[in-house]
Amino acid sequence: MNLNFDRNIPFRARHSALLWTLAALFSVAQFSPAAFASDPKEPTPLPEKPGEPGVPRTSIIRSGVLQTREGLTLRLTTDLGSVNVTQLEPGAPPVVRYTVHVETDAHGTAAAQLLSNYSLKYGTSSTGVEISGLLFSQGTHHTDAQFWVQFEIAVPRNYNVEINTGAGDITTGDIGGTAFLKTQGGNIITGHIGGTGVREVSRGRPIAKLETEGGHIKVMGVTGDLAAFTGGGHINVGDITGDASLHSGGGHIRARQIGGRADLDTVGGNITVGRAASFVSVRTGGGQIDFGEVRGSVRAQTGGGGIHVIYVSGPMEVESNGGSICVTGASGAVQAATSGGSITAWINPTVAAEKGMVRLEAPSQLSSGTGDLIVYLPRNLAANIDALVANGTAQHIEADSALHLTMQGPSNGLGQVRAVGVLHGGGVLLKLRTTAGKIRLQYMDSQVALRDSLMREQEERLNKRFEEVGFARISFNGPSTESVSPEPEPKPDAQPEQQNDNGDVIEGWINSLELAFWGSINEKPDDFLKRLTYRPQPSYPALAQRAGVHGVVLLQVKVTKDGHVEVQKVLQGEPVLADAAIDALKRWRAKPAWAKGKQCEVISTVKFDFQLP
Repeated sequence: MNLNFDRNIPFRARHSALLWTLAALFSVAQFSPAAFASDPKEPTPLPEKPGEPGVPRTSIIRSGVLQTREGLTLRLTTDLGSVNVTQLEPGAPPVVRYTVHVETDAHGTAAAQLLSNYSLKYGTSSTGVEISGLLFSQGTHHTDAQFWVQFEIAVPRNYNVEINTGAGDITTGDIGGTAFLKTQGGNIITGHIGGTGVREVSRGRPIAKLETEGGHIKVMGVTGDLAAFTGGGHINVGDITGDASLHSGGGHIRARQIGGRADLDTVGGNITVGRAASFVSVRTGGGQIDFGEVRGSVRAQTGGGGIHVIYVSGPMEVESNGGSICVTGASGAVQAATSGGSITAWINPTVAAEKGMVRLEAPSQLSSGTGDLIVYLPRNLAANIDALVANGTAQHIEADSALHLTMQGPSNGLGQVRAVGVLHGGGVLLKLRTTAGKIRLQYMDSQVALRDSLMREQEERLNKRFEEVGFARISFNGPSTESVSPEPEPKPDAQPEQQNDNGDVIEGWINSLELAFWGSINEKPDDFLKRLTYRPQPSYPALAQRAGVHGVVLLQVKVTKDGHVEVQKVLQGEPVLADAAIDALKRWRAKPAWAKGKQCEVISTVKFDFQLP
């Protein structure tokens, strides 16, 4: 299911109505039969030539050119061989050029006979170009000789590529279409995959699907969704605009940037994510987990490593079987647990409450078996606090005196120690639990320097890992380094966020008129997207899936002055799907808008596309 923002409805009608009111007051050709490249003359075995020192080899080369057109597909299947795919130079006619280099360490007549038996088939059709290589025909074996096969292929710039090799590496430059690459044991290294319009054509399946039974995978970027699997190697990906499903049998996973949902899993390696824009789920059997910024929710689990996070805007659930957890910015509900490590967290929710206060989105809990809990809170948090040390003394809980916590515990010796408090009239419960560690509660502004230092360290740690694999550094905005304070009345000369941030005078003029006429302003879909701070995706109703109900849901929505998102009307869509979308939107949060020095409501539209799997 994809989330899009409609750019035209209902803004054109609304703007037109406003302008009319003011006036009253004063826009597949048939593909020609596929051409088969003329058979190149059967190459004869070259004389023995030196390969590696002391290892003479005999080789043959087969090559050809196949006519095609843009947007079709190369399908290459070979039982053995490495493959390198490049793009034709700009402006070149659409053809597929191929060269196959086959070598053996056999000698003389035996080498010539073996190489002449190499089977290479190729041809074109209405869907593209097909090439297949077969070194050993069925039932033949040559255990006394070694073979090397290398494919060099150039394709049009907007071509799709499907490669399946029984053994060997796959390397590509940029691929303008989709890429399905599979090798039984080699590495897969690609440039950028996907281009304009490809994601729509490939709806329902990833733009790039990469699979190796044991090698490493590296992808510079994908415009769309990526699915990658390796039986045991590392996975390194650059910028992914869509969803990412990355799974390794034991290697490290590094992702610089993911625009959609992320599902990352490794049996034992480390997991590193620079920036993510939606829900992130990561699991490792025992490695370290490192996040930069996640503008969505997080679920992370490690069998023993630590978890470090710069900032998460949505709810987070993190668990370690013994490592420490450090979160320098959490705006949503937090569930964090470790069996033995410490937990350090700056909890700074953005959900507004009454009288300038902020509150937690949902009940939160931090718990450790034997480690310490250090929690920093904003001074304007409305919440209930319940801190408990199962086996400690009164000195095991330390809290800023301004929190006014009530202490309960044994007068002497060890025992259960508890501190409870109601902050600013109370709110959602924050639980802190440790068996034998200490609990410390402080205000966020008491340790600004420490927080900044930890954020810089984490940023440097992330960028070092990205640079190690050839990716560019990434900068992080992170959460605010100051505790949120009650909002004062804006002064006339203040410069709050302006709705006409594109500098368009006409757009700002229209916004002013809309504000005067309707008490709210329209916002372009792209600007509305930037305003969102928490955006959980709707679930596809199981009943609708079983009944085969699918399609688009278009909603007109409003951002209120306190940052909530409300649905004004259903413009399009099946009722069962619309209900699912509305349920998700009720949990969305956004930054309030300002116009002419005052907070105002914002109107926009949101489109969901429910597609059957």
